[in-house]
Amino acid sequence: MAKLLEGKIALVTGASRGIGRALAQRLAAEGATVLVSARSLDTAGQYAGTLRETVALIEAVGGRAMPLVADIENASDVDGLVGRAVDLAGGLDILIHSGGKAEYAHTAEMPLEMFDRTIQHYLRAPFALVQKAVPEMRKRGAGWIVVLGSVTAQPPGRPYDEWATYGGATVYAAIKAAVHRMTQGLAAELLPDNIAVNTLAPSTAIRTPGAVDLIPEEYPSERIEYIVETGLALCHLPARERTGLTAYSLHFPLAHKLPVHTLDGRERIEDPVIPPYAHPAIVASGEGS
Repeated sequence: MAKLLEGKIALVTGASRGIGRALAQRLAAEGATVLVSARSLDTAGQYAGTLRETVALIEAVGGRAMPLVADIENASDVDGLVGRAVDLAGGLDILIHSGGKAEYAHTAEMPLEMFDRTIQHYLRAPFALVQKAVPEMRKRGAGWIVVLGSVTAQPPGRPYDEWATYGGATVYAAIKAAVHRMTQGLAAELLPDNIAVNTLAPSTAIRTPGAVDLIPEEYPSERIEYIVETGLALCHLPARERTGLTAYSLHFPLAHKLPVHTLDGRERIEDPVIPPYAHPAIVASGEGS
């Protein structure tokens, strides 16, 4: 059977672990050549996971992947990443920005350095990557851009719960809300170029190495396969059919009747279930914020 992404070239940031790694695995399973980027090539830093391990996981099931070391806190690394990917693989069809480390602190006490890092990880980095990626996608007549968002971009519910009061997510959430709006605007700007731009976000919480410290042990989390299948769905249809969406991992597959598979694409898993504690403002179709 033909694979959805056969012949496509994808660049995935934050691919040494967590959601970025899982997205790279799923795209490779559908035939894409995946350039995986992060800081850790052979040696893990604070959290487990390296690019070399991601490449090995992809190649073990017959996929194609190549590592590109880059630090998204380094502006020159970010600015040069797309060019390096194109030089290595010969072009670029898909860009997924999954890199970044969430840092939470009360706004009134947050160090300016933490504020600046959060902007760099989640707003400046995708801005710079998009500016370099769009000309390459125009050369190929189409493209797909996906930026990781967050359910925290939704406003806190009333009455405020303990997490809203004490969780320290306000700055992170505000920047993610800006990301959602940026991708919606980019979708309009790039529609004439047949470049789809969408936001991908967890419906609740996903227990990845980088996020585990921020998720209380008693809080239930969702399987990573749901966000990965949702991400895949944003990477193959023409822009006129699927762009400008904020696609949430549990809601989107149900709304669009998408079967969800394992990361190697070989087996179907159970459909997602939306829990009662999911944010009530999420629009399942993705045509919301």
